[in-house]
Amino acid sequence: MDQEKVDYIFNYFGKLMTDHEARAWRHYSSEFKLTHGGKKEANERMRNFYLERGLITNDLEVTKLLDNGFDKFKENVVKRILNQNPDKVYFNLCPNCSKLARTPLARQCRYCGYDWH
Repeated sequence: MDQEKVDYIFNYFGKLMTDHEARAWRHYSSEFKLTHGGKKEANERMRNFYLERGLITNDLEVTKLLDNGFDKFKENVVKRILNQNPDKVYFNLCPNCSKLARTPLARQCRYCGYDWH
């Protein structure tokens, strides 16, 4: 599956993630914010805050999902979503050029400019 479709499903059908997958996604995005932030002292305070709020986790079952990197995690989540919920995932394709629209609700093609409002 191409990266555009993986990103589309991950971004717009994320509600179909399992609890562990959602927690792994939350953990990854929170860790990213912490490691690309400001001062080290502030990061330690924020790390404790994130841990208390459940934004990051020490649960090995959850963090193991990210062992092979974030791109592989996204790909695995999307494959599982498509296998278990094929009826809930739909691709919004342009009626003119048949390319994938930017969002499931988009009504104008970003490739050919066709408007189907």
